[in-house]
Amino acid sequence: MFRRRQHQTRLQKIKNLFWPATGWKRYGRYITARLSRLNGTPYSVAAGVACGVAISFTPFVGFHFVLAAATAWLIRGNIVASAFGTIAGNPWTFPFIWISVLYSGRWMLGEDVTQKVDFTRVFEKSMHALITFDFSSFGQDVWPIIGPMLIGCIPFYILAWLISYFLVKRALDKMDKLRKIKRMSRKV
Repeated sequence: MFRRRQHQTRLQKIKNLFWPATGWKRYGRYITARLSRLNGTPYSVAAGVACGVAISFTPFVGFHFVLAAATAWLIRGNIVASAFGTIAGNPWTFPFIWISVLYSGRWMLGEDVTQKVDFTRVFEKSMHALITFDFSSFGQDVWPIIGPMLIGCIPFYILAWLISYFLVKRALDKMDKLRKIKRMSRKV
């Protein structure tokens, strides 16, 4: 019933992952419509999305869903919407997020900002340290990178939360207003 008349090739499906065939504006309206259908008030949905977006700026890769759900639950946000928000942290945006968070954290701590970092090596060492319970290796190899990232993510967290909250809240209020106008026109 809801299938395509012309099936997409694998190449077309991959292309649509990077650039929606319908365009970014329509894709944005689709996401807004999906969010407006979630249970809850515009505040709770917007707060949930904002928690997910903000958590994406933390260095806790692999725990973003759990942390976003926990923060959304703490401020009475929508937990499902927080999962939507974590889409902001993805393989395309993580390199930019990590670099900006790390260098701003180093700048805030007064450390050398010009020193380069191999993030794949840092995450490999952190996984190895967690699996083998070798916390001396964690403190020696991983903490000098993760520590500044934790400090640097604070302003990004706050800014991302505020921006995403107000954008989503405004979009949901607009959708709600349009829905009310549509209902009123049907009654007349």
